[in-house]
Amino acid sequence: MKVFVVFLFLFEVAAKAATLFIPAYPAHVMIVDEATQKVLDKIPTEVGLPTGAYLSYDRKKIYLTTQDHNGIAVLDIATRKIINHFLLNTGNRQLRFRGIAPDPEDKLLYTVVTEVVKQVDRFEISKPKYAVIDLAQQKVVRMVDMPAGDQGPNMGFGRGGMMVSPDGKSLYQFRNQVVVMDTSDFKVVERIELARPEFPGMTNVGLGGMLETIQEPGFYTSLFYFEDAAVRRRTFGIARFDLNSRQFTYTPIGPAMPGMVGLEVAPDRKTGYTVVTNGQHGTKSCEFWAFDLVNGRRTMTAPFDCPTHFRLGLSSTGRELYISGSGFQIEIYDTATLKRKSVTDLNNDVTMAGMIVIP
Repeated sequence: MKVFVVFLFLFEVAAKAATLFIPAYPAHVMIVDEATQKVLDKIPTEVGLPTGAYLSYDRKKIYLTTQDHNGIAVLDIATRKIINHFLLNTGNRQLRFRGIAPDPEDKLLYTVVTEVVKQVDRFEISKPKYAVIDLAQQKVVRMVDMPAGDQGPNMGFGRGGMMVSPDGKSLYQFRNQVVVMDTSDFKVVERIELARPEFPGMTNVGLGGMLETIQEPGFYTSLFYFEDAAVRRRTFGIARFDLNSRQFTYTPIGPAMPGMVGLEVAPDRKTGYTVVTNGQHGTKSCEFWAFDLVNGRRTMTAPFDCPTHFRLGLSSTGRELYISGSGFQIEIYDTATLKRKSVTDLNNDVTMAGMIVIP
């Protein structure tokens, strides 16, 4: 009995210690205590409006990226201070980038950049290039042209996620195929097609967003979508890619709806949650869907009033779902019932960069 009481006490302390890091307007990160939903601090980014937030390879820092000034800031999680910050824009030259992949030593960031030069009468926009950002030197130290066939997928919002192998020698880009590059020169060493012979019934396979709550060292875990080759039924599931062996495992979950928004997986990996949307603007409606990931079946649905733009999140304990983004509020839903528990007013507009939950 004493052991149980001690365990329960430690669990409650751990739950209370969880912290939310939320990028917000005009140019800072909000620090929110998860247990009380109180705003503890607002940390200026020093580089503008944060539109991207990424955990470092050692998961001890948060990399913040901005689009208004194309800047990077490094937030130390333990001290809650900005320990490095710089801009990539210089004079009439902008280096626009979206998405970063830190190397295992957290010294370099790999990304895709598009150079924009403002002339007197026009803007000159270059083709996308692979790039390396040195955090110590605070600048891009290398840019490499990419093959013509890879330029289209790397334009706009369509580019896939990137990740560096544990040995730092390979850079992976995940989209409708996995492009494997040598980090020393960005030369493509392998292209892994996702509709592979060992899965003959799967066509039009594509990877979605990374599932941060169940990431493991040495693996890239994300959503994946595929169509049945016979009836063209679209299905979604979880893909797990080994960064060392370059092998995939696929776990189908259920039918994919056109309006699916994200997937959150509970810490025990047994339950998943998504939002399915229908209609647009005034006719838009949303439903939570809960899934038994062990048996691959939907267990519960519940409608809710959804904002125009939002992000789905999950608490550190897996007991609450968060609806946030493009507004001042965080709506909190009970995962056991999918009913709204409470609403937190942050008194500050937040961005669509989402939130990072640190236990």
